[in-house]
This record gives sequence, structure tokens and C-alpha cells, in this order.
Amino acid sequence: MPHLSDLLAAVARGTDPGPFALVRREGAEHLELYAGPVRAVDRLADVPLPAGPAGPRTLALVPYRQVTERGFACVDDAVPLECLLVERHERVTLADALAALPDLPVVTTDAGFDVDDDEYAAIVGRVLAEEIGRGEGANFVIHRTLRATVQGPPLRAALAALRRLLLGERGAYWTFLVYTGGRVLVGASPERHVSVDDGLIMMNPISGTFRHTGATPDRAGLLRFLADPKEVEELYMVLDEELKMMATVAERGGQVVGPYLKEMSHLTHTEYLLAGRGSKDVREVLRETMFAPTVTGSPMENACRVIARHERTGRRYYAGVLALLGHDDAGRQTLDAPILIRTAEISPAGELRVPVGATLVRHSTAAGEVAETHAKAAGVLAALGLGPQAPAPGPQPAVGHDRAASARPDPGQPLADDPEVRAALAARNTPLARFWLDQRAPGAAGLPGLTGRKALIVDGEDTFTGMLAHQLGALGLAVTLRPWHAPDPLDGYDLVVVGPGPGDPGSTTDPKMRALRGLLAGLLADGRPTLAVCLGHQLLAGLLGLTLHRRDAPYQGLQREVTLFGGPRRVGFYSSFTARADADRLATRYGSVLLARDETDGAVHALRGPGFAGVQFHPESVLSPDGLAVLGELLTDLLPVSLPAAEPA
Repeated sequence: MPHLSDLLAAVARGTDPGPFALVRREGAEHLELYAGPVRAVDRLADVPLPAGPAGPRTLALVPYRQVTERGFACVDDAVPLECLLVERHERVTLADALAALPDLPVVTTDAGFDVDDDEYAAIVGRVLAEEIGRGEGANFVIHRTLRATVQGPPLRAALAALRRLLLGERGAYWTFLVYTGGRVLVGASPERHVSVDDGLIMMNPISGTFRHTGATPDRAGLLRFLADPKEVEELYMVLDEELKMMATVAERGGQVVGPYLKEMSHLTHTEYLLAGRGSKDVREVLRETMFAPTVTGSPMENACRVIARHERTGRRYYAGVLALLGHDDAGRQTLDAPILIRTAEISPAGELRVPVGATLVRHSTAAGEVAETHAKAAGVLAALGLGPQAPAPGPQPAVGHDRAASARPDPGQPLADDPEVRAALAARNTPLARFWLDQRAPGAAGLPGLTGRKALIVDGEDTFTGMLAHQLGALGLAVTLRPWHAPDPLDGYDLVVVGPGPGDPGSTTDPKMRALRGLLAGLLADGRPTLAVCLGHQLLAGLLGLTLHRRDAPYQGLQREVTLFGGPRRVGFYSSFTARADADRLATRYGSVLLARDETDGAVHALRGPGFAGVQFHPESVLSPDGLAVLGELLTDLLPVSLPAAEPA
């Protein structure tokens, strides 16, 4: 390890070793050392990826502010997108790295959160009431930052923290240190955001947090956690949101694999793996997946607005990614990008920042989310001397010879191998849509009356429309996606789908609501076949004369069995508003409309009229196991098979 020895010797002397990174990937018995100059670029498209032999080319440090490339809101803190150009690449065994890294305490002073517990709890309450409660989205991640001052040389302290993370943290996707010549980041991120290898794109949504009280998770507590509706729904919602991203970057969308446990030193998470094939430039894949819903929320565009409203400060690198770009032996582009969470940033002056966030959903409590931020920070804080190290896992305590005890794993066996834990994880897939869990052969779901017909989907700022496009494509339609503000004509389409999005459908001033309402009015007047989904359905219902109501409790990430036109269907809802009616039929200027209503409160789950239909739920969601069948039935009615003209007698 000649270069690592020289590098550490320079740090010990107090001289600048130049930019470098040390990375241990999950399960590896070695660290990768990358060294070379650092260059700042403006856009992800400008990240260098020069041709050459197989191997890594660039390590990009991508800040959260890059979401502005997608036109999304943020508090712009001007933190740079920096690229370490890999001119030197070496492997160092884990044993050699641990022997060489400095084994010394990290000393800090003046530690404290920029937003204290009471203030953070108040923010949680406001987001639940003002954002989720008013239909702005299903979940949002709000962060706060622990700040302190590092005593002594910052880089030496970071190297010591890296050593502690390598020894004390387990289950990390990447454990790393990046030094740009000024700032240094050190962390142990549990979560792959996106990777590309041999054309296979993978994403790895992690959500749900079980806090450990000892060296290993408590089995009974873990089983309760796995059955907790709040934790289950939280994972389903981020799964849906990352499937939206996969719908954009993978040719046939993503296939869901899992779920699994992610066991770390202080906590355990649940996770899924998404996989799909694509051919986009890896920098475009990065751009189209900025950033993970596990650190932002859903729908993504509105989540960024909510974050900017409630955080009021820039996120710097928190929720961004560390992206390693290169080529394989065949010259194909490669990408591996963990999310920048569980990460400390240290400035040349010793200013320490450890940002951490909690995912807020309709079941959240302020106290629970405050506790979650402390738990998520624990691993990095322990490495920095700001908290206790997690106890080393060892044999599990003896238990009595009862039936429950006989189901326990052997002492020291990971709880992920426990039969009851495996069964609890597998049960999470039982209510989900097989469309996203099974491999899909092209054309297998096509319907004769739909094949070759053309559909336009108008996006109301919710990229569920990407998933909807894949389902309509599977049914045989040729699909075009268009944002709500695009004025292009509708000629040439057999069907127009007015899609979902956040916001108040009763607003008369919101430009989006006015535009979509005008679009629907024109479609009804022209008699053009129309399907309206979620927000589109609400606006359609309003035009038909139905009254819209805000629900007392939001239907965000909620699965229900409802009766649709005579048959039961299990579908997923993401809404805070609903139309209501007191009868199953409605007379309108466009003809008689059949309504599928809730028997208890009259909420209209779906409607069908001459040439149009609407659904309040999301047939494309992973929470809608009957969604594809519902779409097939509605569209077959809207687009009947054209019979050949009769020959003259």
C-alpha cells in the first residue's frame, strides 16, 4: 500500500496530500483508493467520463442543489458539484487499512442541533397538517443538522473516524472518506441510490427504522416493527416513488425484488431492490433520478417545494449522491452511487456538520420522528466521539424451552435468517401488484382492441405517469407523455389520460388546476375518449357537478378494497380530496354517468360516462394488485374494437 502510506504520512506531517478518496463497498475485504485532481462542473452532463481502459474514471460529489437541473425548487446554497478525476487507483486490504489509519480519539466542542428537538417536533406537526393533510404529497423528509467544531487537523480526525466506522458500523453500502483538497466527507451510507452495470440499472429504496436497544435487534420488537402499519406503508410509498424513477430510466420499468432487512449497528431498516435494463448515458440516469424519495418525499417535484418551505436552509451534500463513473471491460459505462446520508462534512476550519432526516407520513408522531433523527445519526456520531459505540454483537441470551424459543435462530445468527422474520418480510408482498413483482414478457398483457392505438398522458406533476405509461404500453397502446403546461394539439391520439398530481383541485387560481380543468372541459365537449386519474378524476368530477371534499384523514399510501361497477377491486390511493355523491347515477350535460361510491360516506372511487371515465385511486401503483385489470376494462369500454365495414349486399 505504498500510496496510502505516503498519503497518511503527509497527513501526519501536517502537509496536504492532495485530493483522494477511500471507499469500502458492502462485503468487500479491501478498500479502493482513488487519487487525482478535482474539478468543479456546473451540470451532471458535464461530469467527465473519458474513454480508456476498464475501471473508474470519475468520483463525483453531487450536492442536493443539483435538483435545479430538473427545474425543482431548493434553497440554493451554491455548494459545488466536484469531480475527482481518477488518475491513480489502488486496492488496500481491510487489515492493512485498519493498521495504517490513525487510531486516535476525535475531539469536538460546542455540539448541538441547529434545530432543537422542540422546534423539529413543531415542524413535523406543521408538515403533517399543512402538507400531507392538504394533499401536497404522501410523505416528506425534513432534515436537521448537528453542528460542532473539530479540534485539531480536520483530515486527520476524519481518517480516525473512518477507522472507527470500518470497525464499528455494519451493513453499510459504502463506507468512505472523500477529501477534495478543502472539504472532507466521511460516512457509512446504508443505501445504494442507483447503479448501472452491463446495462442493468438497480435502485435500492430503504425505509422503516427499527432502533436497537442492545448489541442486536430484539426479535420480538423486530417482529412488531415488521407488522407496524406505519413502517409498512412508509416502505411501500418509497417503493412506488422509486418505481416512478425506474419507469423513466429503464426500458420496461423496474422489477421489484425483496424485501430484505438491512441490519446495522444502531438500527435495522427494511429495503427493496429494483432492477431494469436501459441504455441511457449514466449521467442522464443520475439526472433523471435526482434524488431518492427516501431523503426527499413524494411526489418528488412537490416534495422539493415542501422541503424548501419548511427547512429554509440549503442541504449542502445531504440527500445528494457520491457517484463513481467508469467503464467495464467491454467499454460500457458503469455507475455506482450511494446516497449521502449518515455522513459528516468537515470544513478546513474544523466546522463539523452531520445532517439527518426523518420520513414523515400520515401515521407519524412528532416524538417518534425526533427519536428517529437521533438514531440515524448515532453511528456517525459514535465515530466522531459524540456518542457511544454500539455494543459488539454476540451470542443471544438463552431462552426457555417453549415453542417460541424453538423458532429462534442459533446464537449469533442474523435475524434476517429467522424463519418468522423471513415470513413477515415475504408477507409484505402478498397485497402488492404482481405487474411490478414478476418478470414481464413483451406483449403478454396486450389486448386486441388496444394494440396499436395511441394514448397521450398529461402529467399533473406526479411521475406516477411514467408507471402508468408502462402499464398502458403493456396493454398494447403506444404512449406519449406530456407535462400539463405544454400547449401541443391533441390530434392523432385515440385516448387522452389526464393524470395525477399534488394540490387542491378546488382552487380557482392555481395555474395547473385552471389548465387541467380547461383541458378536461374541451375533451368532454369534443367527445374525445378520456381517462382521468386521481387529480384528473377530481377535476373531472367537479366539471360534472359533484362536490369535492378534503378528507378528514388523508388517503396517502392507503390500500383498500372497493366495489367498482359490480365487482370488488383492491387498489391504492394517494389523495387528500375526494368527490362525494348520494346516488349511483348522475345526470349531466354530457350524458348519464355511473358512479362507484363508498357506502359509508359517498366518496366517489370511480365514474364512467359516454366516452370518459375517472378513477380516484392509482391503478399503476404497486399498491393496486387489480390496477392492470381495471385499466383493461375501462379502456376496452372507451376504445371499443373497430369492426370492419360491412360489404354491400
